[in-house]
Amino acid sequence: MLREILENKRKALKINLDEAIYGTFAEIGAGQEVARNFFTAGAASGTIAKTMSAYDMVFSNSIYGAEESGRYVSESRLDKMIRHEFGLLSERLHGPQYENKTFFAFADTVSTLNFNKTNDPHGWLGIRFQLTPGGEPNDIVFHVRLLDSDSNLQQNVLGVLGVNLVYAAYYYTDDLQAMIESLVDNLSVGSVEIDLISISGPQFKNANDRLVNLYLIAKGFSGAAIFDPQGEARQSKDVLYKKDVMILRTKFGQKSTPNFDLFNRAVEQFKRSQKVDDKNIVVLIEVLMTNFLDDSEVGTDELEKFALRAEELCGTGNHVIVSDFARNHKLAQYLSRCNPKSVGISTNIANLKNIFNSENYSENYTDELLAYISDLFSKKAKLYAYPYLDKANNQIITTKNMPVSKEAKHLFEFLVQNGYITDIDHYDAKDVKTV
Repeated sequence: MLREILENKRKALKINLDEAIYGTFAEIGAGQEVARNFFTAGAASGTIAKTMSAYDMVFSNSIYGAEESGRYVSESRLDKMIRHEFGLLSERLHGPQYENKTFFAFADTVSTLNFNKTNDPHGWLGIRFQLTPGGEPNDIVFHVRLLDSDSNLQQNVLGVLGVNLVYAAYYYTDDLQAMIESLVDNLSVGSVEIDLISISGPQFKNANDRLVNLYLIAKGFSGAAIFDPQGEARQSKDVLYKKDVMILRTKFGQKSTPNFDLFNRAVEQFKRSQKVDDKNIVVLIEVLMTNFLDDSEVGTDELEKFALRAEELCGTGNHVIVSDFARNHKLAQYLSRCNPKSVGISTNIANLKNIFNSENYSENYTDELLAYISDLFSKKAKLYAYPYLDKANNQIITTKNMPVSKEAKHLFEFLVQNGYITDIDHYDAKDVKTV
């Protein structure tokens, strides 16, 4: 059954007219855009107990406490805001006029585009809410990247996102897929990216955070999701900022198991060549969804398989990234937004063989290849290529004997000679597998 998508003002008005919904809006960094939507919809006194915006850091710290990291557009700051504001509701609002109220505390902390357009606009939004008067609260928290090239447009997007979140909390939590999809109602494609969502509380006791975040990828809201060794979804920049990052690329459902023997050698080689401090390295195992997404409409059963695979790989003690980045340069572009110190991508040399084979491309092959190489190696990334066994000739293929089209030969040699593409050395021939 198709879901009716109400326009933004109708959503806000429906909430305002619901006598049970009552709470606080606390917003930092982009004006009071969410509260403004509820005020302009009409009947806001039925919903809003308080709005506030503690822009000054001294005021903000005196209310919510200081941030040890110095980052105020962060999940930690959002959590402090939600806890404080919801606590005040429960502490101050008593008596007969409140006994049938379901309280909520909405908060956001956001950085929109600066005047010189040199920053990466993003933000955290969240809500703590009751579904029954006096009941245990639930939380929905998510991180967004604001993609419009104008700060006013980004503020408008933020206002719509906030209304969508409050509406989803009260009308869509019985259907998690509808809840997630509704977060971008009334927003144009390309205006926002949602790259992490976290849910908790009694309403979500049977929900799986990994499944929810994989649904963001399946719906095209995000290109990737990162999970820590405990299987918890993490925001990419929190994990990768200023880190030395090494990645093993695998496909979901591939016939062969990941070659961990060669990958472990790649990690050690990366650490030596980049002079990596053991305390600063983050090892990621990637599970690529693209080969599955291209073939079918992904439903809950399929996503549960992805979630289980992610959980299994987290069990190796490494971080796991699930993505739809079919090509290495797309992965490198994604990682570059997190400003890592260095990036190593471990890949089978068979993948490079395809890239440097002009027969796989159109007549614009050289242009496509140059764009690919530029996007990949301008992002602090280096490729560590592990060999494969060519069974037809019983030959181990490395960069030294890999077939390369004549149009690409000099470029390939340049990349190898200058260390952008490196063979994994000192491997044992028994660890080399066929493709």
